[in-house]
Amino acid sequence: MTFKLACGDVMPGCAAHFEADTQGELMQQVGAHAAADHGITEITPDVAQAVEGKIVRY
Repeated sequence: MTFKLACGDVMPGCAAHFEADTQGELMQQVGAHAAADHGITEITPDVAQAVEGKIVRY
């Protein structure tokens, strides 16, 4: 299964896209991007839920 996320679905205006074989790998990529590009260093339960709700599974 492949997991995909468009950051713009969570952070309007962001063009970053992510893809990974597992949801855990995807969340690691998203977490690193959130810190580097959006200044979000703490992933709260609300943020995690918003992100997880936008993940597409293939």
